[in-house]
Amino acid sequence: EVAPTEIEIRNPATGELAGTVPIDSAETVAAKVRELRAQQPAWEAIGPEGRKQWLLKLQDWLVDNTDRLADVLQSETGKARVDSLIDPAFSIDLTGYYARRAAKFLADEHPSPHSPLARVKALTTVFRPYPVVGVITPWNFPLAMPVIDVIPALAAGAAVILKPSEVTPLSALELARGWREIGAPPVLEVVTGAGATGAAVVGNADYIQFTGSTATGRKIAAAATERMIPFSLELGGKDPAIVLADADLERAAHGIAFGGMFNAGQVCISVERVYVEAPVYDEFLRKLTAAVKELRQGVDGREPKYDMGALANENQVSIVARHVDEAVKAGARVLTGGERTGVGTLFQPTVLADVDHTMSCMTEETFGPTLPVMKVANEAEAIALANDSIYGLSASVWSADKDRAERVARQLNAGAVNINDVFANMFSFALPMGGWGQSGTGARWGGANGVRKYCKQQAITRPILPTQTKEPLWFPYSPVKLSIAMGAMRAAGTRGLRRVDLLAVLKTVRGK
Repeated sequence: EVAPTEIEIRNPATGELAGTVPIDSAETVAAKVRELRAQQPAWEAIGPEGRKQWLLKLQDWLVDNTDRLADVLQSETGKARVDSLIDPAFSIDLTGYYARRAAKFLADEHPSPHSPLARVKALTTVFRPYPVVGVITPWNFPLAMPVIDVIPALAAGAAVILKPSEVTPLSALELARGWREIGAPPVLEVVTGAGATGAAVVGNADYIQFTGSTATGRKIAAAATERMIPFSLELGGKDPAIVLADADLERAAHGIAFGGMFNAGQVCISVERVYVEAPVYDEFLRKLTAAVKELRQGVDGREPKYDMGALANENQVSIVARHVDEAVKAGARVLTGGERTGVGTLFQPTVLADVDHTMSCMTEETFGPTLPVMKVANEAEAIALANDSIYGLSASVWSADKDRAERVARQLNAGAVNINDVFANMFSFALPMGGWGQSGTGARWGGANGVRKYCKQQAITRPILPTQTKEPLWFPYSPVKLSIAMGAMRAAGTRGLRRVDLLAVLKTVRGK
């Protein structure tokens, strides 16, 4: 049997063919990395201000091509039109942020010496990019996900090889087309294919940024560790929302409906489980169900009619359906939704009541349009259940008392917590976005760290005072010089009488 050489990309809402892409071999990936490695020194040499000009030209291109990018994205995802427009808008924002700030973020640092004795040296930390950064992205935001990592890596001075999901590679190819159209240096390449292509990226690049499933993340971590190259992983999530009895229930209901249903629930930081204090449980359920029932679901054209579109593929549909079915069999109630619509991969927005942690919908990542809601006795139980998970990506806390909400937030095992809101951290590039537990390792963004993560740090010391032929501690050892040096170190670094106990220093030097 002849192995396929292409992948067909189909719109999951309609089944229409959106395009085809080649399956790039390991040899193709290796060749592209070699070429990127050859081009990268010149890209690094123009400095952050030089790179800024190219990144801002790309930002202009993203603005000018927003409608086309949304068309392509819609064709491969079946998203609602508004959701398709969010990708380019987000990409424009992030590109500007790192283009304009990279010079400041990458500037040499001159830390103060830790001791008066060290003040004979000028200390410098230099940030040097990894030559080729490998970026492997998922299918849920086919343009924004590549941009999230490609732009900071380029701003850092690295070349980038991007491998998008085989489910939605067309938007990433558009990004590469834009880079070529503005005439930018050839330091961005896209390779397409499935797991073997991604493995080749891991096998050739100097740094790996991966976003996707925990299972694949483990394999990438093992392969990168074998090669002794650094990596950053953003993996699965099962993000909790805690609704306290004093919360504004109207806002909480609408916010959690948005947090659970945006992009058909296919967001790494979607609200995936809800804990509500008993006194307001029934009222919150009524409000949440009403908010979810208002959602308009369907297959959009160029004009935005709907709030929610399709799931990415049949595999996602089967996961969502299984979680709902298992919950119902175990005693949960479906308050709205719970089934496929009968069109493509569309699945109704669903609210489940009376769930518990024996159900897969509360413990496994769903990545779909479901909101399972559980009653809790009090704040302490809500915190304990929210933390009863292998994941720790993000969370939200809803309360009229913001101090109380922050106290709860600080007890949650999650990389980010939003108070009385959802997704706020995703639009705050000055904050780190990273997962705890099996939600990943490392983080993206976090201001300067967003570009510095793609750099090696180099320490440089330079003499301030005139140098001698030999330093006092160089060979041959002299007990007198050692005593003076160690006495000075003790005086500079310790406290109390230990600072001036020269007899102890002499005993140490002479071995008595």
